[in-house]
Amino acid sequence: MDPHLVKVAGERLDSMGLHPHTAVCDITGPLPGEHDRIVSTVSVRPVPASWLAALRPGGRLVTTIAGTGLILTADKTEDGGAVGRIAPAAAGFMRTRRGDDYDHPTQEVREKAQADGEQVSTSRYPLLYVPDSLEVMSMLELLLPGIDFRTALDGDKRTVWMLHPDGSWTRATADGFLNSPTVHQGGPRRLWDALERIRHRLNREGGLPVYGARVTSTPDGRTTLSHGSWTLTL
Repeated sequence: MDPHLVKVAGERLDSMGLHPHTAVCDITGPLPGEHDRIVSTVSVRPVPASWLAALRPGGRLVTTIAGTGLILTADKTEDGGAVGRIAPAAAGFMRTRRGDDYDHPTQEVREKAQADGEQVSTSRYPLLYVPDSLEVMSMLELLLPGIDFRTALDGDKRTVWMLHPDGSWTRATADGFLNSPTVHQGGPRRLWDALERIRHRLNREGGLPVYGARVTSTPDGRTTLSHGSWTLTL
């Protein structure tokens, strides 16, 4: 996507005696040729249909789902789709982008997150900075993609923000490591409520259904994850 980065990468590979083909392009678009393996070191959502089209029958695709720690591995089927699993291990890569930068919540959302919320409550759980738990973060991202997480420490006081481009926001503050935080929320959706529902499930079941989930992709890239009775389509 970035000509400078591609140029520098090519020079460094060349200095190591490696000479792969490189290109500046939008990899979510058509890919040239047919391939036995496609390994993506950027994350996507959904899986581009062009990747499946460029994969030979029986070929393998490995990528990560944007905003999560989920590694998706799938083999192409004769109908042009793919089936596979979410790996039991976690990893993540930067999202794909088309412009000079990534989308971020606006300054207006960040300013609103400093004020009193439309809903104020006390959480039943100790304060969690969501990116510290890849399992929780992955589940939340699948349900509410695009949340930006921020945190700050002032002595024993910790504050966590959750900001969404649609204007939804949460600010949670706690004194002490195990104390329950005071939570302010605003905007069209209640982000902290969604997080707490995930933590309820984690406590009740001892885990979340994301790792080890079955993956099914149709030829147009429509990808569904399922684990037991749980199912979600990207």
